[in-house]
Amino acid sequence: MISREGQLLRPDDTQETEEIIKTALAEQRPIEVMGNGTKRGLGRPVETNISVSLSEISGITLYQPEELVVTAGAGTTLKEIRQILESNRQHLAFEPPDWGPLFGEKPDNQTIGGIIATNLSGPRRIQCGAARDHLLGAEMVTGWGETVRTGGRVVKNVTGYDLCKLVSGSYGTLGLLTKLTLKVLPISEKIRTLLILDLEEEQALRGMTAALSSPHNVSAAAFLPIGSARKSGVKYVADLNTPIMAIRIEGVAPSVEARLNSLRHLLSPFGDSEELHFRNSKIFWEEIANGYYLSSEENKTIWRISVPPSNSIYVARQVARGCESTIYFDWGGGLLWVGIIPELKDGGSKIIRTAIKACGGHATLIRASKIIRENFPVFQPPGSVVFNLNRRIKEGFDPKHILNPGRLEKDF
Repeated sequence: MISREGQLLRPDDTQETEEIIKTALAEQRPIEVMGNGTKRGLGRPVETNISVSLSEISGITLYQPEELVVTAGAGTTLKEIRQILESNRQHLAFEPPDWGPLFGEKPDNQTIGGIIATNLSGPRRIQCGAARDHLLGAEMVTGWGETVRTGGRVVKNVTGYDLCKLVSGSYGTLGLLTKLTLKVLPISEKIRTLLILDLEEEQALRGMTAALSSPHNVSAAAFLPIGSARKSGVKYVADLNTPIMAIRIEGVAPSVEARLNSLRHLLSPFGDSEELHFRNSKIFWEEIANGYYLSSEENKTIWRISVPPSNSIYVARQVARGCESTIYFDWGGGLLWVGIIPELKDGGSKIIRTAIKACGGHATLIRASKIIRENFPVFQPPGSVVFNLNRRIKEGFDPKHILNPGRLEKDF
């Protein structure tokens, strides 16, 4: 049945979800779409007094370890999925981050629907792709109140228009995801992280580029300035008291050892090196994925900037000149996490968007006050062609604009 907690509706299944949407459509009443609400602070604020939580549409309905596939209700928590996968030494290879603590929420409470709706991926994205690349099939209820199913259980069954790619990253503006089928992969037998110490930004960028250009199948590359490294929950990293370039290698034990030795030799001109083993590597890369080094109240506003790695230092320095900030590098320099310390009126929007204008980057405002998110673009403003295309897609799936109106664009 549909449970009501004030204006919070919790459908138990797809049929009840359809009923809610059809009622909202008939009354032209906008609704906020969410899972457990861990990302409600991400994107523009949704102005509505009705919220629909898909948290009751949960549970793993299919898991075939030998076929590397799992199907679950959209409200299933990542914690539940992770536990069953790890019992078979498997995982979601795109390394979904947990941003709940960035928004004052409890950790380990996000849902698989929320991850796919926002298309969030961690440091392994440079090797394995984004969340959308691991979505094989989906079921969702559109703004017409109709259930749509797309994709399948294996890649070869995915024919025609790939709606999985479209709904991933749509932030609930095209439909309410109710069921998802994802590709899973084995957990590596061995994980090692090579740390090169006491580098300047230019040296670190050259080192990461050399590692990623090598044949050694690097799965992550990041650079932490000294201020960020000191905050690490890995005591060994914090105690090093130096900037750190980190390179991750994964796989079967003999391969990891051979590649690690080769990388150590390749990067020896950059300076002394240290090494993190499996457990500390896992914690360290989770911190990078989760924005852990920027999570304190000191950083009033948080941005993620995607730029060509060759332009990352220029962008970082332009931002640093414009305001007091904390910055660290992921994706081999292709992703900048930026924490702006003073509470600027525009959240640093002018400084950041001016800095990336010349190199064609994308900047997303991750955390800011409601006033800032209402009055300044949260996502990279699209050109007129893309804007009009987005509008046509939105109207095809949600003709009355009742699903998360305004979450991505003010006029959507």
